[in-house]
Amino acid sequence: QVQLVESGGGLVQAGGSLRLSCATSGLIVSNNDMGWYHQAPGKQRELVATITAGGRPLYPESVKGRFIISRDNAKNTVYLQMNSLKPEDAGVYYCNALVQINIPLYSWGQGTQVTVSS
Repeated sequence: QVQLVESGGGLVQAGGSLRLSCATSGLIVSNNDMGWYHQAPGKQRELVATITAGGRPLYPESVKGRFIISRDNAKNTVYLQMNSLKPEDAGVYYCNALVQINIPLYSWGQGTQVTVSS
């Protein structure tokens, strides 16, 4: 059974940083494309970072230069370093394995809440 457990969210001021973690079980992150999704209040979940099975990061323009996705293969964990946070970055962050770069594979975990104060 695949489990995805996000953590690391919290309250930060605009311009601050957070590092999110996605601890997984039942999959090997280095064998999968992995992604982080952001769901702002009242909005659709959107992909904000991808790391391919080969280790290549991909970002949309909205976060490029601010967010960094990485992984620790030994820990089977994916990270999202978020810098220069903006109020619009607030919301719940989820991770998932991906097919064809942007299609989520598994049921969503609980996510981790990010609150950005101004």
